[in-house]
Amino acid sequence: MMRTRTNPEMEVDRSVDAHRIEPVWAASRLETWFPNHRRDLPWRDRRSPWRTLVSELMLQQTQASRVAERFESFMERFPDPVSMADAGEDAVVAAWEGLGYYRRARLLHAASVRIRDLHGGEVPGTVESLIALPGIGRYTAGSIASIAFGVSAPIVDGNVIRVIARLDAVDAASDDPSLIDHCWRRAEGLASAAAAPGVLNESLMELGATVCRPGTPSCDACPLVDRCGARTEGIEVSIPRPKRPPRRELVHLHSIILRRRERILLRRRPPAGIWAGLWELPSVESSERLSPDEVAAGLDFRVDGLRHLESFRRLLTHREVHFHVHEGRTRVRRGTWCDREEASSLAMSKPMRMLVDRRAWASSD
Repeated sequence: MMRTRTNPEMEVDRSVDAHRIEPVWAASRLETWFPNHRRDLPWRDRRSPWRTLVSELMLQQTQASRVAERFESFMERFPDPVSMADAGEDAVVAAWEGLGYYRRARLLHAASVRIRDLHGGEVPGTVESLIALPGIGRYTAGSIASIAFGVSAPIVDGNVIRVIARLDAVDAASDDPSLIDHCWRRAEGLASAAAAPGVLNESLMELGATVCRPGTPSCDACPLVDRCGARTEGIEVSIPRPKRPPRRELVHLHSIILRRRERILLRRRPPAGIWAGLWELPSVESSERLSPDEVAAGLDFRVDGLRHLESFRRLLTHREVHFHVHEGRTRVRRGTWCDREEASSLAMSKPMRMLVDRRAWASSD
């Protein structure tokens, strides 16, 4: 099998089609392999279209183990689309805390409203109707449609790209558009050949997550190893090539603890940008570290006696955030003053929650 090199300007060489694994053979192998090798994950224990939809939104950019810890409690709170739609966005975002990428929670709530209002409270079963829901793209729609409704729909995510690139010995970066297009074509052929498209798609994802992993794959455990192009050529470790790492924006967030008896002052972040709409201590954001006087000047109310307590750093996908924690005094009465119980019910980013829990109540303990 020849190695096929690609770049963003050149489509994957069509000659790879002459070497590819037959879809019927591969689909049969994968469908047989999956039931005995799948991980025990809660959304697989009791299937329903709604549970499948919620799990797919949660799994976007979040590790399965982390989602597994939160899934059942989240489903108890929102057992169906109508209960979520009626609860409101704030309740969904609060229940989502700790899963990150909070925009997904808002989109999930928006999707539940659409399902309630346009689909009688039932998750629709076609790829086209699913794509019309907020937060659901081609991959997620295909996953839900195939797993929950048995639709012959392809899926392509990072795991599937890695599996197909190695099977076909395509030497390209994992975000190369030509490779991605090639993977969609191959995934469509596999889904069409499958007896159970949902099982096939889950098997592809599982294979990429547990066997055909980044770096060194566990080829001896792979059901397709005897026809894998990358394994034959000895390049399974090197392909697909990694994406170019994103450049992180440097952000300094100066957060201020202001107390009034057993309450602290909290506010919502702006509706756009980092941690949009979540609650936080009053904060001033900048591209460089500010002095206490500059922090005070950046607020829309007066604070006195600012004192620096600590600084720490958190790395996000696209940002490097430096937290600078201060405490101070204010005579302002307006705003949202919360006791510990009230603050615990508000949705915050993980680092802000950690900060509030560790520092905000120190003087009252």
